[in-house]
Amino acid sequence: MTPRSPAGGEDRGGSRAAARAPGTGARELAARRHRQPVARALTVLGPGVVSGAGDIDPASIGTYAVAGASQGFSPLWTILMTMPMLTAAQYIAAKIGIVTGMGLAAVLRRHYPRPLVYGAVLALAVANTVNAGADIGAVAAALNLLVPVPATAMVVPIAIAVVCFEVWGSYRLIAETLKWLALSLFAYVGAALLAHPHWPAVLRGTFLPTVMARPGTLAVVVALLGTSLSPYMWFWQASQEEEEKIQLGERRLWQRQGASRRELAYAAWDVGVGMLFAQLVGYFTILATAATLFTAGRTDITSAAQAADALRPLAGDAARLLFALGLIGSGAVGVPTLTGTAAYALAEAFGWKRGLGERPRQAPQFYALIAASTLIGMAINFVGINPIHALFWTSVMFGFLTPPLLALMMLVSSNRTIMGNRANTPVLTVAGWATTAIMTAAAVGLLVTLAHGL
Repeated sequence: MTPRSPAGGEDRGGSRAAARAPGTGARELAARRHRQPVARALTVLGPGVVSGAGDIDPASIGTYAVAGASQGFSPLWTILMTMPMLTAAQYIAAKIGIVTGMGLAAVLRRHYPRPLVYGAVLALAVANTVNAGADIGAVAAALNLLVPVPATAMVVPIAIAVVCFEVWGSYRLIAETLKWLALSLFAYVGAALLAHPHWPAVLRGTFLPTVMARPGTLAVVVALLGTSLSPYMWFWQASQEEEEKIQLGERRLWQRQGASRRELAYAAWDVGVGMLFAQLVGYFTILATAATLFTAGRTDITSAAQAADALRPLAGDAARLLFALGLIGSGAVGVPTLTGTAAYALAEAFGWKRGLGERPRQAPQFYALIAASTLIGMAINFVGINPIHALFWTSVMFGFLTPPLLALMMLVSSNRTIMGNRANTPVLTVAGWATTAIMTAAAVGLLVTLAHGL
């Protein structure tokens, strides 16, 4: 168990936060130190932007590529639908972390039955581990496009490198450095435009929802929803909001609890920018693969090399290099986010000391969980599963896991005992429960069609 502060809260260190006026958030104080608007904006942007970069991990890119190649422009409407859903859910997760001063699993542990909490975080940890394994395999396949070494031979070194970075390095440094590689995925914007897509078809796919009731099509829709509204992002967001407060000097729980309106406004801006980035990349990945691979009749992507061909209108022979760098960059952020989230959720649920700001000897269980999640995920790559198919079906798995975990998060964020006067507004309540209903309907629809063999 973690030590308790005199006020009954978790103590994440012995130092006392600098005195601040009641109702003034630590992030708000940090932003006030900068007079330049750009510097102030960079101070405000943090967990939401990192979550957005983590949302476009290799599993997401693989899912978007499969959707565009197999369905053409018709899935584009899902991006417009998921953008407000994704932003609302992510902001609710951020608000829980800011207001309670704890991660989502820690909040659930305090206020809900332990068996329910353990079941939820174990399901999340399993899904994250499988997803991390698929991402490791995808990064290995991307490296195979650059060097003549079999992808399977690179899986183990990649997994070991990830563990070493997370255990002995600073994730913030890693994320801030490597997430910019994911910006190369914006190459899909140029590729989509240079492919000269049939714009009437693009507009129809964007603004006219079409879903045929057969497993292949519904599986794509569920995968797209699951890869956008991934539950691990909520747990990660809340935990990182807690870490942000700790790094700003609020080491004790009673110091971290509560939030000013401006602090929540900063969080909304942070989340909005991160989610917009993720969804733009998703939209143009579908558009680029639809305009190139689907149009050419190459509807079944089975390798990273085939997915890379969608960039040929922009990059020509350099398409493989560009795609590989983007996939490696997204994996460099995605894999640590997935394994880190699994460790945060489990450590919070069991009351263990945790945090990427802690040293390994201070939080041994937390870092052991990171290592176990990474290495188990690595082992999945040696059971003969196609990496592109693995990326797609992990997104489907998240599509089924999202509704119950989102429902739990809505119960927390609407509970005034937990959130005080920062409980959900009517607008957020409607948006959150509508998102839960849509995700549930999509998952149930897929199950029904599979059961009837449609």
